[in-house]
Amino acid sequence: MKSVALHNLGCKVNGYEMDVMQQMLQECGYKIVPFDEAADIYIVNTCTVTNIADRKSRQMLHRAKKRNPDAVVVAVGCYVQTAENAAKQDDAIDLAIGNNRKKDLISILEEYLNKRESSETVIDINHTDEYEEMTLTRTAEHTRAYIKIQDGCNQFCSYCIIPYARGRVRSRREEDILREVRGIVAAGYQEIVLTGIHISSYGVDRGGSQLLELLSKLHEIDGLMRIRLGSLEPRIVTEEFVEHLSAMPKICPHFHLSLQSGCDTVLNRMNRHYTSGEYFRTTEILRKYYPNPAITTDVIVGFPGETEEEFGMTQQFVQKVRFYEMHIFKYSKRKGTRAAQMDGQLTEAEKSRRSAILAEAEKQMSHAYRASLIGSDAEVLFEEKKEIGGKTYWIGHTPQYVKAAIEADLSRNLGNQIIRGKITGFLEEDIMVLK
Repeated sequence: MKSVALHNLGCKVNGYEMDVMQQMLQECGYKIVPFDEAADIYIVNTCTVTNIADRKSRQMLHRAKKRNPDAVVVAVGCYVQTAENAAKQDDAIDLAIGNNRKKDLISILEEYLNKRESSETVIDINHTDEYEEMTLTRTAEHTRAYIKIQDGCNQFCSYCIIPYARGRVRSRREEDILREVRGIVAAGYQEIVLTGIHISSYGVDRGGSQLLELLSKLHEIDGLMRIRLGSLEPRIVTEEFVEHLSAMPKICPHFHLSLQSGCDTVLNRMNRHYTSGEYFRTTEILRKYYPNPAITTDVIVGFPGETEEEFGMTQQFVQKVRFYEMHIFKYSKRKGTRAAQMDGQLTEAEKSRRSAILAEAEKQMSHAYRASLIGSDAEVLFEEKKEIGGKTYWIGHTPQYVKAAIEADLSRNLGNQIIRGKITGFLEEDIMVLK
C-alpha cells in the first residue's frame, strides 16, 4: 500500500477538489499520511492568485522532494495551469496535472507509476466548455459540506489571473449537484455551502443565470437544514433575487458581497463592473428583506495609483455599509495581469499602514454586529467542544455565521445538533453565549 501526503493551498474551491482527490485515493487503496511525514507520493494542490501564492506553491513542492528525494511529487491545479513549462522543468516536480484533469488523478498517477512517464496532463483551459465533474461523499468537517457548483470566470478584473487559470464559466449539471447534496445529507450533514470561482454566473453558459432555480430545488431536499451562499457578485443582488431568497428559510442570512474598493475611480481601474452607489443599494435591498443580515466582504488596499483621498473614500464607504466582517488584502502584483503594469505601485509600508487602519475598523464593526444580536433568538448548529476559562463549551455557528457557545452538559452530545436559544452576551470577543 503506497502512502500519499496531501497539501492544499488557496481557495474553498481548491479545498473541495482536494477533499474529492483524497476520497478517490482512499477508495483506490492509498494510505493518507500527514504532509510533514515521509511518504511515497506527495500531492500539492497549488494556487496562483498572486506571485506570493506561486512562490508558496513552489516552496511546498520543493519541501516535499527534500523530505523524500525518492518520492513522486505531484503538482496539481492553478500554478501548473499558468506556468506549465516552468512546472515541467522543475526538478522537484515529477508530475504536473492542470485544472479540469483533477478528476483523472488516479489514472494519470498510476500511468506514471507504471511507466515513469505520462500522457498530456494540462489542457487548454481557455478553450473548453467541459465542467470537471467530481462528487464528494464525505469531508473532514462533520456538520458542514462545501458543494462546488461551477468553475471559471468571465469577469477579467485587472488584478486577477484566475480566468486564465480556471478558464471561462462552466456550470455543473443541476442533477449532479442535487445528487451530491442528497448523498451528503444522507451522510448526516445538515448544512451546505455553495462554492465556485464565480457562483453568481451559475447557468450563464447555458443562456442565463440559473442560481435561483438551483436554490429552490436544493431547498426542497428533506434533511437539509441550511444553505449558505459563497461569494456573490453585487450585480446579482436585485430586488427580485432577494425577494425570492427571503421566501426560502433554509437560506442563511449571511451574504458575502465582494467589494474590493469603496472608491469608484479605483473600481474602474480594477475593471469591477459596478459603482459604490450600486453596491450600497444591494446592501439596502438585503436589509429590506432580512431584519439583521450578516454582510461580509473583501477589500484590496494599495491598488496601483490609489491616492490617500481614494483610500479615504473606501474608509468612509465601509463605515456606511456597516459590515459584519471584512477580509482585507494588501494589493499583490500578479505577473500577467494589467494591474501589474500600472503606474503608481505603492510601497509595502504604505499598503501595511492602510491595511492596519481598515483592520481596526473591521474589528469595531464586527463587535458592533455581534452586540446587535444580544437579546435575539438564535439557532446554533454545534460543531466542537472547547475549554474556555476552565469550563467546557459546545461551539457552533448561527445562520449569520456568528460563533456561539453553550456550556457543555456531559450527558448530552450536541455535535451536529441545532439548538434554539437566546443570545445573552459575549463569552469571548468572537464568541457569543447562547442560553
